[in-house]
Amino acid sequence: MPVAGPAGDAAAAGQAVADAPRTTAAPGTGLLLALGALSAFGPLCLDMYLPALPDLAASLHSTASAAQLSLSACIVGLALGQLLVGPLSDRWGRRGPLLVGVAVFVVASAACAVTPTMWLFVVLRLLQGASGAAGIVLGRAIVADHWTGRAAAGAYALMAAVNGFSPVLAPVIGGQVLRVGDWRTVFWVLAGIGVALLLLVVLAVPESLPPGRRSTGRLSTSFAGFAVVMRDPVYLGWVASGTLVAGAMFGYISASPFLLQDGFGLSPQLFSICFAINAVGIAATSQLGRVLVRRRRPATLLTASAVQCLAGALLLAASLLVGWGLWPVLVGLFVMVSALGLGMPSASALSMDRHRTVAGSAAAVFGAAQFALAAVAAALVGIGNRAAGSALAVTALTCAVLALATVLVTRRAAGREHAAG
Repeated sequence: MPVAGPAGDAAAAGQAVADAPRTTAAPGTGLLLALGALSAFGPLCLDMYLPALPDLAASLHSTASAAQLSLSACIVGLALGQLLVGPLSDRWGRRGPLLVGVAVFVVASAACAVTPTMWLFVVLRLLQGASGAAGIVLGRAIVADHWTGRAAAGAYALMAAVNGFSPVLAPVIGGQVLRVGDWRTVFWVLAGIGVALLLLVVLAVPESLPPGRRSTGRLSTSFAGFAVVMRDPVYLGWVASGTLVAGAMFGYISASPFLLQDGFGLSPQLFSICFAINAVGIAATSQLGRVLVRRRRPATLLTASAVQCLAGALLLAASLLVGWGLWPVLVGLFVMVSALGLGMPSASALSMDRHRTVAGSAAAVFGAAQFALAAVAAALVGIGNRAAGSALAVTALTCAVLALATVLVTRRAAGREHAAG
C-alpha cells in the first residue's frame, strides 16, 4: 500500500477529484500506437539531427561545444515542458494541452530551420523540446487514465516498441536527408512530421480525463500534485531507477557522433545504421518485457534492466580502456542501450500506479527527472577528448551502478510497506 493513497494524496494537495470509474471499456491498440508515436518527440528532437551535429557548428560559425549545447537545451526543454503541461492536464484534460504542444512544436521546428545564429538556435531548441514534451508526458498520463498494474506495464511496453522505431528511423532519415540537403533541411522535415502528428491527435486521441475527474479550485492547486508525489519515497525510487537507466542512454546519444564518427571514422550514414541497430534493441527488449510481465512482476523486470545496463557499460568501458576496437564497443553500447526497453515501461507502471488521481503531475516528475539527468549526462560526456569516449564510459558506469542500487533499495522499501499494510 502506498504511503498515502491516491485519494488521500489528492485531498492533501488541495485538489477535488471525483471518485469516478476510469473507463467503461478498454481502449484499443490503435490508441496505444498513436500514443507511442506521440511519445517519440524525444527521439525525434534528439536523434534526427545527430549525423549533422559535427557540421552544425561550422555552418553557424560556432564551436563543437556550442553545437552540443543545442542538444542539452532541447533536453532541458523536454524536462521543463513536462513540468508545465503535466499538472495543467490534470485540470484542463489531456487533449487540449496536447494539441497546443504539438502545434508549437511545428512552429519551433520551422524556426530552427531558418535561424541565422547558434545562440538563437539554442533558444529555439529549448522551445522545440518544451513543446514536444507534451506528447511524452500526456502519453504516459493517458495510459494511467485507462490501465493499472501489469496491464499498464504491457501498455507502456507497446508504446515503447512503437517509440523504439523513432530512434531507428530518425538518424537514418537524418543521414539520408543530408545526402540531398543540410542540417536546415532536417528541421524542415521535423516540422512536417509535427504536422502529421498534429493530425494524428485530432483523429485518434480522444479525451481520457472527463471533467468529473479533473482537479478544481485555483490554478495554483493544479501544481500542488508535485508536493504529493515528492513526499512518496517509493515513487521517487522507481522514478530514479528508470531515470538512471535512461541517463546511460542519453550519455550515449550525446557522445556517440563524436566517438563513432571522429574516433572510429564512421561516415554519417554508417553511424546512422549503428544508431538504428541500438534502437531496434530497445524495441525488441520492450516487447520481451511485454511478454514477460504476464509472469514476472514489473519490479523484477526493472532489476533485470539495471543489471543489463551495468553489463553493457562494463563492456564499453573495458573496450575503450584496453583498446579492443570498434566491434566490442558497439556490442557494449547495444547491451547498455537496449536495457531501456525492458526497464522504462516497468518503471513507468510502478511509479504511475501510486498516484493515479494526479497522473499528470506524476508523469511530469517522472519525465522531467529523466530529461534533467539526460542534460547532465550530455554535459558530462563532453568533458575531455570526445573522440576517445572516456567520459562516456565513466558516465554510463556511474548511472548503471546507481540504477541497480536504487532498484534494490526501492524494492526493499516497497516490500516493507506492503508487509506493514
